[in-house]
Amino acid sequence: MTVPILKVTNMHAGFGKAEVLHGISLEVMPGGVITVIGPNGAGKSTTLNALMGLLKASGGIEFNGQAIDDTTLEERVMLGIALVPERRELFTTMSVADNLLLGGYRPMKLGDRQWRDGLDQVYSLFPRLKERERQMAGTLSGGERQMLAVARALMGQPKLLMLDEPSLGLAPRVVKEIFNIIERLRESGVSILLVEQNAQQALNIADKGFVLVSGRNEHTGTGKELINDPEVRKKFLGG
Repeated sequence: MTVPILKVTNMHAGFGKAEVLHGISLEVMPGGVITVIGPNGAGKSTTLNALMGLLKASGGIEFNGQAIDDTTLEERVMLGIALVPERRELFTTMSVADNLLLGGYRPMKLGDRQWRDGLDQVYSLFPRLKERERQMAGTLSGGERQMLAVARALMGQPKLLMLDEPSLGLAPRVVKEIFNIIERLRESGVSILLVEQNAQQALNIADKGFVLVSGRNEHTGTGKELINDPEVRKKFLGG
């Protein structure tokens, strides 16, 4: 029986006394794409921040069968969890190449002498970044910044990549490109937990989806099941 790479059971989290998540549960299988959709304020970003260790959470969080509830952000990074936040948080006054090299902290600390070879791998996924490797990150377009944020996370050789609204604010052509890259990452074996406003496209590529409403699981199913669920379609897919 395959063990989930991530298993979340009855997780509560929030900001101080203001609880945002009220006992959510979800699983990510190795090499799978799991998407979380829901209205604004449902707790989607809070879920990712709690899993990354940026917010205090209670409940059960297991990574590769190991409880990580009491681990720090840095420890979770070293275990192989990476988060690409909604705001991307690039080093705007540094070059594309330098941003990527900073992303290689994990394999470097683990003693991988070939960690810099990751540059060739991310450039093959994002050839536009290769063209702009000496350009300052702050001068990139919105789509290029998103590509750089994902590529920097991949330099850490994560086992689980969490993406927070990767299509936000991007032109339709660039959104399509981002989703194509997510599918290519799935083929490479990276497990992905995707929070996304573009529910239709997210569910189209998802092995399984979770619908959050007011910090609670309201619907769970395969991507196809949720797309065909009349209630989900009415509330989140526009018909």
